[in-house]
Amino acid sequence: MLTKYITDLKTELTMETEKKLYTLIVHSENVAGILNQITAVFTRRQINIESLNVSASSIEGVHRYTITAYATRSEIERVVLQIERKVDVLQCQFFEDSEIFMQEIALFKIITSVMMSNPEVSQIIRKYQANIIEVNPTFSVVEKSGKKDDIMDLNRELAGTGCILQFVSSGRIAITRARIEHVSEYLDKISRRFAKD
Repeated sequence: MLTKYITDLKTELTMETEKKLYTLIVHSENVAGILNQITAVFTRRQINIESLNVSASSIEGVHRYTITAYATRSEIERVVLQIERKVDVLQCQFFEDSEIFMQEIALFKIITSVMMSNPEVSQIIRKYQANIIEVNPTFSVVEKSGKKDDIMDLNRELAGTGCILQFVSSGRIAITRARIEHVSEYLDKISRRFAKD
């Protein structure tokens, strides 16, 4: 019994101190300065933001921020609480990778002459199911959407052929596995509460 308790305690402590990548989804009203307020929470806690994507949400007038950061679970829980205290923030939640669907997109500018003379370049592009979206005599543009690991593997293999002129990758975009956005449920609850008053 005592051995099991000690093992459980060690597991809990390891989870508490183990840093891993979390995805935060923040919904806010569309007001100037809110992005600065949100990123300042990470800065104060000395947590580096790995990626940040801002877009409109499925709800008119509400913006969605998708932020990834390496942190312990307790650190990320405190960040979420601090972000939710901001006046214009409607909701902030954090997720592990298994709880969301996620993608990134990357663009590669490659030398057309190298692509045409070296069949390995085309083979690599097909292997990663990337798309050639522009071809001209000087350069070609390849687009790849998918998981970060696949994008970085494609980058590494193309770089090995010496054909890359430029590379850029977006931040993570993610949706939850839930049927409805959690912020929709939150807004419905708020409007029902105000309808009663």
